[in-house]
Amino acid sequence: MTKKQRAELVQLELEKLYPVVPIFLDHIDVYTLMVAVALSAQTTDKKVNEVTPELFAVAGTPQRMAKLEDFEIKELIKEIGLSNTKAKNLKKMAEQLLEKHNGIVPQTYEELEELAGVGHKTASVVMSQGFGFPAFPVDTHIHRLMTQWKLTSGKNVVETEKDAKKLWKEEFWNKLHLQIIFYGREYSPARGKGEKDFITKMMFEK
Repeated sequence: MTKKQRAELVQLELEKLYPVVPIFLDHIDVYTLMVAVALSAQTTDKKVNEVTPELFAVAGTPQRMAKLEDFEIKELIKEIGLSNTKAKNLKKMAEQLLEKHNGIVPQTYEELEELAGVGHKTASVVMSQGFGFPAFPVDTHIHRLMTQWKLTSGKNVVETEKDAKKLWKEEFWNKLHLQIIFYGREYSPARGKGEKDFITKMMFEK
């Protein structure tokens, strides 16, 4: 199979499995989506979704988040990994939004990545799932599977993102990155042996 054929196979099989893909993180608007994504680093989406209802009830806007002290935010997110750092970032992020953007989440990568706690992956999720711009956020599942499927050299997530954008048409990026994550979690978890990973078997088993 050529790389192009493997990419087509991935898209075809994932579309059969996941014709509709919900967003993993519960949120109310673009701001709460960005907060949830920032909280999800090195933490499961399930845990984030358990914590955010109370957080958003108290601080669901930049205005309300900025009024809280670091320790108050930490208390609300204490079950999440790296809660100290994330609490400081959430407060600073809210202050930056108020100071520079009138409390509105900006719609460019440059402005998003200037915010505390927002790296390229978080910015990509906000751009794609929050604003609907074509983006291909790469998480560990995508990086691992694309390397496994020999669709990228797998050197780093930056290269993987570039390769993904070359392989698939822009109109499919937002849906496809979610489909690959779903597939990774269900059929090819990092700690599993890959017995259920039928896409890899279809590609490489003679």
